[in-house]
Amino acid sequence: MTAQENAIAELGGRLRAYRLGKGLTPDDIARRTGISRAAIYRYEAGQPMRVDALGKIAELLDVSLTSLLGVGSEYFSSAVSFFERMRQLEAEADQITVLFGPVSYLLTTDAFDAVLPEVLHESVPSEVADPEWAVHCDRVIEILRTRKAAYRTRRPNVVSLVSAGELEQFLREGFVGAHLPADGARAARRAVAQREVRNIATLLADPPMGVQIGVIIDALPGSSFQIIGQGLSAQVLVSPFRLGTFANTRIGVATITASEESVDLHQSVAQDLWRRSLKGQGAADVLGGLLKKYGG
Repeated sequence: MTAQENAIAELGGRLRAYRLGKGLTPDDIARRTGISRAAIYRYEAGQPMRVDALGKIAELLDVSLTSLLGVGSEYFSSAVSFFERMRQLEAEADQITVLFGPVSYLLTTDAFDAVLPEVLHESVPSEVADPEWAVHCDRVIEILRTRKAAYRTRRPNVVSLVSAGELEQFLREGFVGAHLPADGARAARRAVAQREVRNIATLLADPPMGVQIGVIIDALPGSSFQIIGQGLSAQVLVSPFRLGTFANTRIGVATITASEESVDLHQSVAQDLWRRSLKGQGAADVLGGLLKKYGG
């Protein structure tokens, strides 16, 4: 694929991500812009887009032309759009470096997925919940599960940096979207967290091919980030969205950029954290101590 063809395909991917974030179908776009439905499908499939169509779609989706074109940085206030773009980039990646707490979603168990929908619903106060929230959660879950399935099929190399402090909070609070009463629900959610931490400890002690995990005892950056590499190119994804204890998939602005300076700086941070992190059986023993402390 030529550079021009790749740029057009990327544009189609961004169009799909922003559309999903707005909760619109291709039919909705066609009806509200006057562009044919067939054209919308072609554009999302990576076919060249007419300039006038591009302007109409950008206006409808309330996104700048520079973001839709991928010039500079892409900005996402919707977790649906952000996770969809992450899925698209991971589908072509050969190297993924993850600093997303408390654990990398790609390395979680199926039991994590079973509880995640309930956690996301809990994370929204009843005072601000609306009928669209359930639809939003369903879209997030669908995209996340597609990401995990693709990862398990392709198996790109993953370097996951996890914080001992965040893991301890995970064990103490349990896998919850909000503070739960100290009853059976709390115990059950702590059991889910214990299972995930035991899974990480197992991966540390006997890592599968292509998976490297470092446990960080030091302070962490205030925002999560992921570096997705394909060949000689890489992009940085910085996100306020989180899937662990007190999950957030509705507030904040995420960014994606291929800026050489940003990539280099984030890679430098990741390399420094990796160098200072605990690895292998030593790191597994630290997690074992946390599990013992919190009854796991």
